[in-house]
Amino acid sequence: MIKILAACGAGINSSHQIKTAIEEEMKKRGYDVAVDAVVVKDINQEMMERYDIFTPISKIKFSFDVDIPMVEAGPILYRIPAMANPVFDEIEKYVKEIQ
Repeated sequence: MIKILAACGAGINSSHQIKTAIEEEMKKRGYDVAVDAVVVKDINQEMMERYDIFTPISKIKFSFDVDIPMVEAGPILYRIPAMANPVFDEIEKYVKEIQ
């Protein structure tokens, strides 16, 4: 199972919407993924090492290197296929590579 970390500023709403959308879309595409939603400020290198893909709401710079694929997932929130599908396609690309 591919493990994905979704993150936003508060970890309450946006990251949970991203989590649900990714899980639903990847299931439609035939992939088994588990997504966790967190607050950006709680992320550390040790946490990041437990995941295969990182999907923050927007680009984030940490004090450590992120060694897993990072896909900006904010466009998913607009619920407009023309904006969300490229994000899902990029996540799917990494899922295929990891499998």
